Amino acid sequence: MKDKPTLGIILGNRDFFPDSLITAGREELLSVLTELGITPVVLDTAQTKAGAVETWADAQKCAALFDAHRHDIDGILISLPNFGDEKAAVEAIRLSGLQVPILVHAFPDDLQALSPAVRRDAYCGKISVCNNLRQYGYPFAVTRRHTLHPTAAEFRQELERFVRVCAVVNGLRTARIGAVGARPNAFNTTRYSEKLLQQSGISVQTVDLSEILGPAAALADEDARVRERVASIQAYLDTSGVPSAALLRMAKFGVVLDQWMSELAIDATAIQCWNSLQSNLGANVCTLMSMMGERLLPSACEVDVTGAVSMYALQLASGTPSALVDWNNDYGDDENRCVLFHCGNWPRSFYAERPTMEYAPILGSTLGYENTYGVIAGRAPSGPMTYARVSTDDQQGSIRCYVGEGRFVDDPLDTFGSRAVVEIPGLQELMQHICLQGFEHHVAMSRSLTADVLREALGTFMGWDVYRHQG
Repeated sequence: MKDKPTLGIILGNRDFFPDSLITAGREELLSVLTELGITPVVLDTAQTKAGAVETWADAQKCAALFDAHRHDIDGILISLPNFGDEKAAVEAIRLSGLQVPILVHAFPDDLQALSPAVRRDAYCGKISVCNNLRQYGYPFAVTRRHTLHPTAAEFRQELERFVRVCAVVNGLRTARIGAVGARPNAFNTTRYSEKLLQQSGISVQTVDLSEILGPAAALADEDARVRERVASIQAYLDTSGVPSAALLRMAKFGVVLDQWMSELAIDATAIQCWNSLQSNLGANVCTLMSMMGERLLPSACEVDVTGAVSMYALQLASGTPSALVDWNNDYGDDENRCVLFHCGNWPRSFYAERPTMEYAPILGSTLGYENTYGVIAGRAPSGPMTYARVSTDDQQGSIRCYVGEGRFVDDPLDTFGSRAVVEIPGLQELMQHICLQGFEHHVAMSRSLTADVLREALGTFMGWDVYRHQG
């Protein structure tokens, strides 16, 4: 998400309602935007009456302004200090050619100020604006409460939520996912449709694993980039029990992978794991994936490209790292708790304490423990949790998702790898949905509460089929 998001502002006005409400409302709204660090793109009061959009001529001026800032504007806020003109607001958007998320807001009336000289009627005008947006085919969002004064704390929360929605939508519409290596043959579950993703603006860039392994093997042990990477790995987590040769191999792989990602402007990756890395590199790259995730470059296992998309969406929604996990184990007889697990590539911020690099006990049992160093052992502490899964449905020609919230808990868990115990209301119903709808066993998670942001971004604006689990 941009450090300082930008919103195009349309102030609605209608000629037989008081202009004074527009002047005062404009000042109040812009003050709140400034407080939240949001840059407004809005007509000047010298360009139109009170800087509002009321007539066809106003719509043209607003559209020209938006067009001049099309590469800056993340979303559009239509705000109605009075009833507003339903056509002018929508025509301004149409003429601008912008395809960004839209939020419609209306000011509340004062029951003691309903005379013609001071009444707003924005309550009614908002319905008309939304009706026109629907007629013109624009997806849009509305505030939870039908009317809200800009000075209300709830309005600030609505704006912050909308900005996060914009970040998810705009990020996904230009996302570049790197598929590194072939899908493990045993994992049909991570198959996906590149073409369906491309229809939503998500492009997949592929590279054969040999194109990373070959140049990595050619790097000298004393190469400055390799030594720097080894040092960064050792600073990132405890590597005291890891052979230095394994660290060198990981570092070389990371140097070449970073270069490929930089050249193609990759936002997230999905990397082949077993068996090629263990056989040809002699190491796991889980720690490298963890480090990328902590740098907000999420990385998924087993070439799970839609898993990487899920992670990237969660990251955009929260502004924090995300991880990919298995829905892995029951938690005794508790129907609302389960164990999340992976060999170990979660970003460091997911662990309670400084994590440790180890070998992979499961993979090592067949591939040789000495070839599987690189996994991370650690436990996620208690706190909020959002989960999400994006999947392409080739049979229906659509993209489907589920999202929901729960919490990490500190209940006892005696096992290895990267692990967490989570509590999710209605977990059994969620598991039924996942199984009956044919979703993957992988799910993305974030230490945040952003399911509603994702529901709106992925459903309303991306046009995907979203199940929001409530429990």
